[in-house]
Amino acid sequence: MPSSHSPQRQRPHLALTMGDPASIGPEIILKALADPTLSQTCDLTVIGTRSLLIQTYQQLSSQGQPLADPDTLSMIDLPLDPNTLNQIIPGQGNAASGKASFIYLETAIAHTLEGKFHGIVTAPIAKSCWKAAGYDYPGQTEVLAQKAQIDRYGMLFVGRSPYTGWTLRTLLATTHIPLNRVSQTLTPELMSLKLDLLVNCLQRDFAIENPKIVISGLNPHSGENGQLGTEEKDWLYPWLETAKKQYPQVELIGLVPPDTLWVNPAKAWYGNPLKIGQTGDPSRDQPTLTMKQAGDAYLALYHDQGLIPVKLMAFDQAINTTIGLPFIRTSPDHGTAFDIAGQGIARDSSLQAAIELAGELTQQRLP
Repeated sequence: MPSSHSPQRQRPHLALTMGDPASIGPEIILKALADPTLSQTCDLTVIGTRSLLIQTYQQLSSQGQPLADPDTLSMIDLPLDPNTLNQIIPGQGNAASGKASFIYLETAIAHTLEGKFHGIVTAPIAKSCWKAAGYDYPGQTEVLAQKAQIDRYGMLFVGRSPYTGWTLRTLLATTHIPLNRVSQTLTPELMSLKLDLLVNCLQRDFAIENPKIVISGLNPHSGENGQLGTEEKDWLYPWLETAKKQYPQVELIGLVPPDTLWVNPAKAWYGNPLKIGQTGDPSRDQPTLTMKQAGDAYLALYHDQGLIPVKLMAFDQAINTTIGLPFIRTSPDHGTAFDIAGQGIARDSSLQAAIELAGELTQQRLP
């Protein structure tokens, strides 16, 4: 007779890169991994230099904060030569720290492509330090795509509201380019590529079969029928009509003027303001706004159009997720914070959220 017990699902095994070792990366890793709940959902292996983690541990342990003991962590230790090691000083990013962070990322990608890990969580790096070390990439996303040999990928930012539990998902159509190149870079082909990536991600990784996707206009008031810019009238609206026919299972809304695009997401994120007689306890006060008014995802057309509202609402919760890769990759949506590195005041909440999301999305893909 067949067993009445379902087979145990495989646990996600994730690589966690140390990022720039002169940044807050080592600190937030030790703080995040001190939380025992993270190990309940996935197995984590840190990729970095153990001696630098030990140095951070010794420096911060006197402050009485919970920290993971580096000696107990699963780790791929990448020792640095003495000359490079001596140049790595907390708060002082340079070519040496840039070289180390690039090596950590390369190693994580190689092991993941070999099947040793299901996904990667990356701590922050500094592009200027990479450049000083001779690595000319716009960011970690582009390295991941190149090493994985893909040219279809996107930057999706995900955050779960601590107030309502609603999940904000924002994909950027263009990323790290100057503002004066956005209009020339946007094309129907690029928009189709990003939309296809987003639809597939929502269905495969978030199990949303019939997603509602809200698409931003480019110009103020979405061009106001050509009075404030012609991109919408010339090709964005025709492209959207074609996309609606191509994805009948998806509710595509747009082009929403950029200045009103984020009203519903903000309401879904923060919930309703308290009215007289409300207690502030969500279990006792029934909000009048339903989160159904907000979209499952938002497609912003350029960097700041998408990331100013994301960081305003979800700075400590937002996670950068690279979609289109053959594996899951997440990263905190904040930088290296060299100005506070080594002081023990960096918050690890975004890294914890990145680990949790990577575990959830990886589990969705595993048999």
